[in-house]
Amino acid sequence: MTLKCIAVDDEPLALGLIAAFIEQTPFLQLVGRYSSAVEALQGLHQQPVDLVFLDIQMPDLSGIELARVLDKGEYGIGPRIIFTTAFSQYALEGYKVDALDYLVKPFNYVDFLKAASKAQAYAGLLHKAAPAPVLPPAVTAPEEEYLFLKVEYQLVRIAFNDILYIEGLKDYVKVHLESEAKAILSLTSLKALEEKLPARKFMRIHRSFIVALDKISAVSRNRVQIGETNIAVSDQYKETFNQFLSRWT
Repeated sequence: MTLKCIAVDDEPLALGLIAAFIEQTPFLQLVGRYSSAVEALQGLHQQPVDLVFLDIQMPDLSGIELARVLDKGEYGIGPRIIFTTAFSQYALEGYKVDALDYLVKPFNYVDFLKAASKAQAYAGLLHKAAPAPVLPPAVTAPEEEYLFLKVEYQLVRIAFNDILYIEGLKDYVKVHLESEAKAILSLTSLKALEEKLPARKFMRIHRSFIVALDKISAVSRNRVQIGETNIAVSDQYKETFNQFLSRWT
């Protein structure tokens, strides 16, 4: 799979180096190079790309600001971003705009290739997880039994059957798994995750918790138990929970 990409940097030497790295990488295709984020934005409107190598500190429009306004495409997935900057303090901001990686200048081709390989792997996962074509009414598409979560600059496949419960923590969620002692941390909201989970398998019982129904070991009128963990049912979700509970009694 070849990734179409552009390089954006206001320093001519840095821009030339990144462009050279792209051109010597077999799975990358350089389709544009820009000395400002404004020029890059105009170019992206004319030609969509898969990957953007993007400097952060630039006049008029910074790399972070460009990342925030990029078109996310038909399925909410736009060009992926690898930041290239001399300033490591922007790493958290880069994570918040869903960057794939963060290269601190000066970096060599080995560092560049590692970041580019992440983009290639990410694209491969998206290709496998792409929405299936609409089938005729007489044919039922098989239901997916997993989801993909962004975890530390990579997509991680999580099987629904492995999830015990999910805990919301402001801008993050902690996914507690049956197969892992340590929970997985992902930068997303509980609401966004709730929309991806099948209602037949999961239920939100608190503003901060979603539970896997088949992992519940005990229930009461206002709480559930999953393994050694007790989770309260908040008033907001009691009616739905009581409907579920009526099947237990």
